[in-house]
Amino acid sequence: MSVRVGFLGGLGEIGRNCATIEINGKIALLDCGIMFPEEDMLGVDLVLPDFSSVLERPEDVACVVLTHGHEDHVGSLAYFLREVNVPVYGGELAVALARHRVEEIGIEPDMRAVGTNEWVDEAPFRFTFVRVAHSVPQATGVVFDTPEGLVVHSGDYKLDPTPIDGEPTDLGTFAGFARRGVRLLLADSTNAEIPGFIESEASVGREIRDLVGRAEGRVILACFASHIHRVQQVIDAVVAEGRKFAFLGRSMLRNTEIARDLGLLDYPNEGLLAVDDLADLDPADTAIICTGSQGEPFAALSLMASGQHRQIKLAAGDTVIISATPIPGNETKVSRVINNLIGTGADVYHGRNTHVHVSGHAAQEEIKTFLNVVQPQAFVPVHGERRHLYANGKLARQIGVGEVEVCVDGDVVVLEDGELRVERSAIAAGYVYLDGVDIGDVEDVLRDRRHLADDGVLIVTVGVDMGTGDLVIGPDVDSHGVRDDAEMIHKFVAEAVASAIAGLEFPADLDTVRRRVRNTASRAVKKQLNSRPVVIPVVIEV
Repeated sequence: MSVRVGFLGGLGEIGRNCATIEINGKIALLDCGIMFPEEDMLGVDLVLPDFSSVLERPEDVACVVLTHGHEDHVGSLAYFLREVNVPVYGGELAVALARHRVEEIGIEPDMRAVGTNEWVDEAPFRFTFVRVAHSVPQATGVVFDTPEGLVVHSGDYKLDPTPIDGEPTDLGTFAGFARRGVRLLLADSTNAEIPGFIESEASVGREIRDLVGRAEGRVILACFASHIHRVQQVIDAVVAEGRKFAFLGRSMLRNTEIARDLGLLDYPNEGLLAVDDLADLDPADTAIICTGSQGEPFAALSLMASGQHRQIKLAAGDTVIISATPIPGNETKVSRVINNLIGTGADVYHGRNTHVHVSGHAAQEEIKTFLNVVQPQAFVPVHGERRHLYANGKLARQIGVGEVEVCVDGDVVVLEDGELRVERSAIAAGYVYLDGVDIGDVEDVLRDRRHLADDGVLIVTVGVDMGTGDLVIGPDVDSHGVRDDAEMIHKFVAEAVASAIAGLEFPADLDTVRRRVRNTASRAVKKQLNSRPVVIPVVIEV
C-alpha cells in the first residue's frame, strides 16, 4: 500500500502552506493557508492554494489537520470547507482561530481540539501532535503513523531555550519517534540560509520594556494579531510602567479575546480600556496594541500613518514600535508606512533599526540539531521560497540524511514498498486568487491591470452615419495614465481616426468601424510614444 504526499502550496513561496497525505485512497489535508498578494497582483486580496485535485474526489477527503493558528496555515480553511465540510483537527488555539473565520461565511464546522501526544484515529489515518516553539502558542508538529512508516511534519518551529509560555520544542518526543524510525521528514525551511541560532522571544521583551520605559508620550505597538507571545510581552511592559492600554484592529480584538478565554493571555482587568477612553488620560499613561505591521492599507497603523484614523492622531512625542519584519512582497508597503509615521513626528522603531522582533523559525544550527534528533531516512524541505528549500536540503545532506528531495508546489512524494519516488508536477498547484468576493484564476484580469498600470487607457468616442460614413460626433479623445503631452496626443489620435473612418467603404457595420477606431488609435499612440495603452472605442451609430 503506497503513501502519497502532495504539495498544494508553500514550496516556492512564503504562505499558502497546504499539503495532502493519501493512504488507501483517502486524503487528509495538512494545513490550509493563504498567501498575501505580491505587488504585481493588482487588486487581489488573498492568494489561495489550488484545491481542484482534492475537490475532484470529495468523497475521499477524511479530515484536515492544522499545525498552528497562523493565517498562512489556516487562512483558506473556510474556502475549502465550503466545498467539503470534513472534521478539522488541531490545537485548541488553532481550532479557535480557524473556527471564527469559517463561521463568518456561514459554515458550521466540525472542529476538534486535540492535545499534544494524543493519538487520533480518523481511518485510515492515525496521527499525533508534538509541541514545538513558534511565534504563536500551541504550535505543533504532526506525526502520521502510516503503512510505510512514520511521516513527520515539523510545523513551523524554532529551538527557543526560554519560550514565553515555558513550552520548548519537545525534542524528547521527537527523539522517541526517531528510535522507532522516521521514514520521511517534512520540515520548515524559512531561515535555512541564516547561520547560527535565532534569539529567544524573551530577548524582544527586554527591548520593548526599555523602549516603553523611555517613552515620553503615548506608545503604539503593532504586531501580528496571532503573535500572542509578543502581545503578552507588550502588555507586561506597559502595565509595569503604569500605563493603561487598548487593543485596536478587528483581528487584534478577536484574537486577544480568544487567547484570554483559553488562558493563553494574562492581564489585569483594570489595565484594559476602550480606545475612546484613553483620550481622557495623559498620553504618557497610555498604550495601544494594534494591527498593521505588514503595511496593510486599511489596518489601524496604516490609517494612523496616513492621518486617516478616526480615533487616533499621531503627534510628536508618540513612540511607535513595529514589532515585525516585512513578509516578502510587503516591503514597499511597510516602508511607506514607516516613512509616513516619521512624517507625523513620532519616534519609530522597527525590526530593521531596533531589536523589537525575532523570527519564529529555526536557523541553520537549530535545523541541524532537529535533523539529528529526528534522524529521518528521507527528507523533503517545506515552507519557504525555492532558495530556502535548497538551503535546507543542503543542511540535511551535510549531516548525512540518505534521501533528500527538494520539491515544488504540484509535486507528489510516493512511499511504496520501502522505496521513495517523486512525481513531478503531478497535481494542480497554481495560484487561486481572491479578488473581492470572487475566487478563481484571474491571470488574464491581472495581465490587463498590469497593462493599464504600465501604459494607461485611451478612450475614443465617435458618432458615425453608417450609411454615408459622415462623422456626426468627434472624434473625441480622452486618456488616463498616458504619458507625454495629452493635448498633443489627443489631437494626433483624433486626426488619425477621422482619416481612417474616411477611408472605409460605407455602408459599414458597427463592428468594422469599432475595430478600425481601436487599431488606428493604438498605432497612432505607438508611433508617438512607443507604448500601447488600452484603447476603448466608443462608436455611436447615428
